[in-house]
Amino acid sequence: MQTLFISDLHLGHHTPEIIQGFFRFLSNQAANADQLFILGDFFDAWIGDDNDDALVAEIKNHLREYAQTHQVFFLHGNRDFLIGEQFTRETGITLLPESHLIELNGRKALIMHGDTLCTQDVEYLKFRAMVRNPAWQQQVLSLPLPQRRQMAADLRNKSQSMNAMKAEDIMDVTPAEVESVMGTAGVDLLIHGHTHRPARHSLTVNNAPAERWVLGDWSSTAGWYLAAEHGELNLTKFDLATSNPISTIK
Repeated sequence: MQTLFISDLHLGHHTPEIIQGFFRFLSNQAANADQLFILGDFFDAWIGDDNDDALVAEIKNHLREYAQTHQVFFLHGNRDFLIGEQFTRETGITLLPESHLIELNGRKALIMHGDTLCTQDVEYLKFRAMVRNPAWQQQVLSLPLPQRRQMAADLRNKSQSMNAMKAEDIMDVTPAEVESVMGTAGVDLLIHGHTHRPARHSLTVNNAPAERWVLGDWSSTAGWYLAAEHGELNLTKFDLATSNPISTIK
C-alpha cells in the first residue's frame, strides 16, 4: 500500500506552472497510490465553497476525477481554512480534523498542517484565533464574492509584508510544542507542512526515539511529496515539468 502526502501548493491565478504540475502529479507519481493526503494550503486563499472562478472549477474537476479511483484526504491550512462540506461533495475528497491520527507503515502517526506548532509567532496565532471563530467565518461568507476576493488579496499582501519582517526562527516550529503535541498524542511520528522547510528531524518524545517529517512547498519549477510504502518514508523533490525526481530525503 502506498500513501502520499503533499502540502503548501498555494494554488491560484499566479501559479499556472504549479497547477499544471499538480495535474501531472496526479497522472504520474500519484497514479498508483492508494491514498493521498493534502495537509493544507492547497489553495493560496479560499473565499468560500461558492467560489465560481473557472480556475477553481478546473482544479475541482481534476480532484473529482482522481478521487473516483483513489482515497483523497484534506485538512485545513492557514490559507484555505474556509473549505467546507460543499467542496468535499463536489470533489469526492474527505475533510479531516486539523490534527488527525492515522496508521502508517504499522505505526500510529499524527498529521497536521503545522501552523499551531509555531508558538513563537504570537501575532499570527492571535489572527488565527480570530479567523477560526465560527461567527467571524459566517460573517465573512455572507459577503458578496467580489468583496471576499478583495479581502483575501488584502490579507495575502499583509501576510507577505509582515512575514518579511519576522525573524526566521519565529516562523519555524517550537521544539517544546512539537514534543508536547506528539507526547499527548502518543506517537513517535509527526508529518506536517506550513514552514516550507522540507526535512526529516530526529528527536526524543517520552524518552523514546521519534521523527518529524516536514513537507516542502511547491514552486514554479519543483514540487514535493512524502511517500510511505513498504515500511519506508521518502521525501522527494521533483521537477514539475517532467515529473522526474530531483532529490530524495530518507
